[in-house]
Amino acid sequence: MDGSEHHRGFSDHFSDHARSYSESRPHYTAAIFDYLASLVPSLEMAWDCGTGNGQAALSLVERFRRVVATDASDEQIHHAFTHPRIDYRVEPAESTSIEPRSVDLITVGTAAHWFDFDRFWKEARRVARPGGVLAVWTYHFPAPLGPELDRILERYYHETLRGFWPEEIHYLEDHYHTLPFPFDEIEAPEFFMEAEWRLDDMIGFLSSWSASSRYREHHGREPTDEVADDIRAAWGETDDVRRIVWPLHCRIGWVGD
Repeated sequence: MDGSEHHRGFSDHFSDHARSYSESRPHYTAAIFDYLASLVPSLEMAWDCGTGNGQAALSLVERFRRVVATDASDEQIHHAFTHPRIDYRVEPAESTSIEPRSVDLITVGTAAHWFDFDRFWKEARRVARPGGVLAVWTYHFPAPLGPELDRILERYYHETLRGFWPEEIHYLEDHYHTLPFPFDEIEAPEFFMEAEWRLDDMIGFLSSWSASSRYREHHGREPTDEVADDIRAAWGETDDVRRIVWPLHCRIGWVGD
């Protein structure tokens, strides 16, 4: 059952490791923000909802005069990147203090699957200016890294972390195709994230997953320890740098009246 069928309270999967989450996540490409800015009626204000560490908010503030960035997690906001024109607020996606009809662009980076969909759609419509745009996106597995590394990541995801993934993870696995989205959609170009990572970066990324956090709480040990030796053997030298690419899976639509 998804959020359109019942009210889901806030489930905080990231506060206990907000600092490592902030340090271990790849950065969104500038291209998606350039594209979104080209769609909206003005560049006055953007709202980054479920902002987490504020990564998307930092990109938005390079293009918009003002950015409001909200997250239900106080700890995530505490560790977010600061900027004088980013107004961080600890508020749930479904109920904010944003003024009605004030937002040109609403963005949700890898967070919409946590929301109570019906209530968030209503809130998005409330705050959007006429002609405003809502963009939600996510990413899942990186593009193939090689047969051995791909097998290890699949094993970590499906076996090591089995039973620790929240129900909402199926939206990521479906690349947001099954995410409810009751808006007139805009067909967008393809976007990708890229990173130049060493071994420790990859292990830190796996450790930042919500299921990894749940595993640690349950077992009292680090889940990546179960695959770290295999990853090292497949990676090569510890300082070897690999180019990691993730496709972004987007849903973009007109939300303002």
